[in-house]
Amino acid sequence: MIFRQITHDDLGCASYLIGDEHAGVAAVVDPGLEIGEYLRLARYFGVQIEHILETHNHADHVSGHGRLAAATGATIHVHRDAGVEYEHEPFDDGTEIELGCVTVRALHTPGHRPEHTAFALIDRDRGQEPWAMLTGDTLFVGDIARPDLAIDKMDGARGIFSSLHEKLLTMPAETEVWPGHLGGSLCGGPGMDMKVSSTIGYEREHNDLLSVADVDEFVRRATAGLGPQPPNYRRIVAINKGPLARESIEAHPLTPRQVEQRRAEGALIVDVRTAIQFDDAHIPGAVSMTILRAGFGSKLAWLAGEAHGVVLVGRDDADAERATQLAAAVGVTDVAGHLAGGMTTWREEQRPTEHIDRLTVPELHERWNGGGDVQVLDVRERSEWETGHIPGSVFVPYHDIREMPAGLDPDRPVGVICSSGQRSAVGASLAQRYGARAAIHVVSGGVPLWASRGWPVESGP
Repeated sequence: MIFRQITHDDLGCASYLIGDEHAGVAAVVDPGLEIGEYLRLARYFGVQIEHILETHNHADHVSGHGRLAAATGATIHVHRDAGVEYEHEPFDDGTEIELGCVTVRALHTPGHRPEHTAFALIDRDRGQEPWAMLTGDTLFVGDIARPDLAIDKMDGARGIFSSLHEKLLTMPAETEVWPGHLGGSLCGGPGMDMKVSSTIGYEREHNDLLSVADVDEFVRRATAGLGPQPPNYRRIVAINKGPLARESIEAHPLTPRQVEQRRAEGALIVDVRTAIQFDDAHIPGAVSMTILRAGFGSKLAWLAGEAHGVVLVGRDDADAERATQLAAAVGVTDVAGHLAGGMTTWREEQRPTEHIDRLTVPELHERWNGGGDVQVLDVRERSEWETGHIPGSVFVPYHDIREMPAGLDPDRPVGVICSSGQRSAVGASLAQRYGARAAIHVVSGGVPLWASRGWPVESGP
């Protein structure tokens, strides 16, 4: 039996290649937009990809089912409740697909979405019982799926409860759990682990929500404190349900002069280099969003919606090309181009640049505690803010900054803080973009480090 997990680390997604080497047949479950790895693995094992299985219409990333079907001729399978527009072969609860010695059995597990389906894997060379479950977006390592992306969140949570207790948790304790997402995905909660797999027995014992036997209590806990929904998710679902997309996404090279023109027309200039490189020098009005940290696609999708196109700026062309693929994976296809040659080209033409100062958390505290004029902008999520924040700070999640935040004086220094220094890089660039004359990027930690030093914090709304 062939079994391989392929992860998309930027989005926290997991897909799977399964099949039978001797029979020469394989299937891909939940393919990502970049299909090269599936084709490489198929060549390596000497198998043909004949089936593409979707657990559901994904809301956080664009599926590669169209591109993979075009490359292999494989048949796409999805539950008949999915309501898709593309050619496919529908399955129902209990439908089985044979891949040589491997049987894939569909288990309808609605809740996250009405069509959601998990897949039980049976290796008939070793036994007749499933040895693993591809749980998709119902059960994760350490958490469960969010219930609010397709129907009312209360109804969704009840559906997940039923799917867990009537389907997945009835499996033997030793059954392996291989989820559709890992830690960092917006399709789950804060309990999601970076671990790639688990077992039914371990999750029964250690996944907090699985110990809740009362459905009303489960619904209350599953819907309390839900984080922001995946950005652009309605458009992503529409893409995944619509006609198959087979073309590749490319960004056209632009000269500095063309970048200036696109900026004047309202394009969002996104600098994908490291935050340090951005802080040192960047194109005026650009937003810092490195591709070297997870979550680039989600950050971009939150901010790109109101812009008239996106222009990418990297260290070189390869950076921009990689960023283009990550953008396409979250449905951001309005990429106007990339700065040819990267930021070096801009500097060689001696075009104007801006910079952002940096402070460590202790340095920020010294200025804040010393009666200085530094203001603090907290760009974390609401649940983090309510747990504890710096007294007097202004709160706006970075993805909601569309203007100079109310309560801040643009003529005074603005220290932008998060929990680690990553989101504050985006927030500081946005504060500068919208008028802060002295935006400061707080680095090497954030509010948790501030609190651990015993410095003042407040909690609550």
